[in-house]
Amino acid sequence: MLGKPFNLEGKYLLVTGAGTGIGRGIALELARQGADVAIGYCGSSQGAIETVEEIRGMERRAVAIQANLTEVANCRRLVDEAVEFLGGLDGLINNAGITFTKNFQNVTEEDFSRIFNVNIRSQYFTCQQAVPYMIERGEELRSRYPDCPWAGGSIVNMSSAHGFAGFVGHSVYAGTKGAVNAFSRELAVELCPKHIRVNVIAPGTIEVPSYFKADPSYTREVGNSLVPWGRAGLPEDVGYLAAYLMSDAAEFMTGHVLYFDGGLTAKMAIQYTPPERVQ
Repeated sequence: MLGKPFNLEGKYLLVTGAGTGIGRGIALELARQGADVAIGYCGSSQGAIETVEEIRGMERRAVAIQANLTEVANCRRLVDEAVEFLGGLDGLINNAGITFTKNFQNVTEEDFSRIFNVNIRSQYFTCQQAVPYMIERGEELRSRYPDCPWAGGSIVNMSSAHGFAGFVGHSVYAGTKGAVNAFSRELAVELCPKHIRVNVIAPGTIEVPSYFKADPSYTREVGNSLVPWGRAGLPEDVGYLAAYLMSDAAEFMTGHVLYFDGGLTAKMAIQYTPPERVQ
């Protein structure tokens, strides 16, 4: 492994959906740990620009690249442009995703196609485009540092607690996240010979700006009440885990779905308070 295992200095990383929310939190933490970062975004141009400026303020290189990932050609272009700017690719975080809440019987064909195209198809084809660049990067590092084994490339695909347990109104979204989990496990096995690891972060309640826009009654206290740990997660929390998975310290970890949820998926949903028992 090159350098200090938890350090991201010298790493070239791409984060999709990084103009706001979890993606922004991830991109900023990667830069804090020393990485140069390409920011993929669709509609959050102002957030992407601000993220790039903040990263540059850390004296790291950054660029924002607009791409509508419902189109496979844009998935490929995003990766190509990120590599052109960075000069290589060590890691990819597929964070871009969309959701909606709608009763199963009211979901249209257009609803279904749009969310699957963004949440799973875009991950599939950005991974496909990124892998050859990661292999090339490994060959470069091996030639430059023959005495230091390459720790491997790293792909992190973002899923959700919805991929584990059901919640009313999320039949399509949950389906995409279950697909992300299965696809990523398979890809991890397929890429082991290429020395590229693939893992999944599946967040639970992570407070992002859209929470407040979608539900004006939402407050931090409401979010805290939903999580067994006692507080809602924040984008920077996910950033810490993503930074670890991008680092050489995670070299032996691949094929895992990491539920990052403050105990949410571990807790039974039954609302029952058992009577006290005298021991």
